[in-house]
Amino acid sequence: MGKRTPFALAAACIGSAVLALAAAPAAAQDKTVRFQMAAGFGSTQPLAGEAGLDVTKRIERASGGTIRIKHNEPNALVPVLQSFDAVSQGSVDMVWSTAGFWSGKDSAFNFFASLPYGPSAGEYLAWLDYGGGKELMAELYGKYGVHALTCGMAPPEGAGWFRKEIKTLDDLKGLKMRFFGLGAKAMAKLGVATQLIAPGEIYQALQLGTIDATEFSTPVQDLKLGFHQVAKYYYLPGWHQQSTALELLINKKKWDTLSDQQKAVIELACGETIRQSLAYGEAAQFGALKEIQAKGVTLKTWGPEFLAAFKGAWEEVAKEEAASNPMFKKIWDSYSAFRANYAIWRDSGYLKN
Repeated sequence: MGKRTPFALAAACIGSAVLALAAAPAAAQDKTVRFQMAAGFGSTQPLAGEAGLDVTKRIERASGGTIRIKHNEPNALVPVLQSFDAVSQGSVDMVWSTAGFWSGKDSAFNFFASLPYGPSAGEYLAWLDYGGGKELMAELYGKYGVHALTCGMAPPEGAGWFRKEIKTLDDLKGLKMRFFGLGAKAMAKLGVATQLIAPGEIYQALQLGTIDATEFSTPVQDLKLGFHQVAKYYYLPGWHQQSTALELLINKKKWDTLSDQQKAVIELACGETIRQSLAYGEAAQFGALKEIQAKGVTLKTWGPEFLAAFKGAWEEVAKEEAASNPMFKKIWDSYSAFRANYAIWRDSGYLKN
C-alpha cells in the first residue's frame, strides 16, 4: 500500500490491543468458553496462515484465558470450501478464512474479501468502518447465522503464475487456471477456463497439469507454496486483488453466549491483527520478489492492452451481478458511492508517482 498506509488506523489498533490487555483481569470473572476453529490457511503459510494462528493467541491472552480456541489446520475438521456451511450450522464454532471462498453461495460475499480494480487497504477499511460496509457485512452474514469480523488485511497480490509467456490476449483462450473471486468471471469472459481450488491443493494441480496457471496471493505467500518450481512466468500487478480482507467467522449462537467484555476482546484482537498483517504484508514482498527471481522465474508486467481488457471484462461482470443479485446491487451501490467520494480526497491529498 506504500504511501497510503493508514497510520491513524494502525495507531488506533495498537491502542485497542493495549486496552484489551488491560481488561484481562476483569475478563477472568467470565466463564471459560471453548472454540473449535477451522482454518482456511495452514498455520505455516506467511501472512494469511500465520495471522490465523496469531489471532487465537491474542484472544486467549487478552481474555485472561476465558476464551480458549483450538486452531485446526485446513481440512482437519471440514474441507476448506465447506467450512462456511459448517460454521453456519454450528458443527464448527469458528472459521478463519477469506470471503471469496463463499462466492459460489452468493457473489455479494466478494465485497468482504476483494474485488477487481478495488481499493487500497486504507480505503477498503474506511468503507468498512465509516462507509456502511460493516453494517452490510452483518446483514449478509446474519442471514446464515454467522457473526463475521474483518480480522486481517493483505496487500496487492500477484496476477498469476504461468507455464508459458502470455504475449497476446489470444494466449489466454482455453487456458485452465485456478482463479479466486469475481476476477474468475472476468477471466472467463476472455476465454480462460477458471476453477476455484483450495490453497493446499493448488501446487499439485499445477504440477500434474490439471491447470495451466494459477493465481493465489502475495509474492511471499506464493513463494511458500512453491509455484516457482513448476511455473516460470510470474505476472503483476494483481488487478483482481489490490487488497484482500481476512475474516473471523463465529457461529451466531456461540457468539451470543459471550459476555460483552469477551466480545470486545475478540474485536480488539482482530483490530491488532489487521495492523500486524498490514505491516508484515508490506514489509515482506520485496524480499520475496528477489528470491523468486533468484530461483529463475521471469517477472512480467501486464501491458496496457491486457489491463484494459481485464477492466472491461470486470465492468461487464459487475453490471451483470448487480442486475441479477439484489444483495450484490445493494452493497455495490454503497461501495461505489463511497469510492467516488473517496476519490476527491485520494486525487487531491496523495502524491502521484
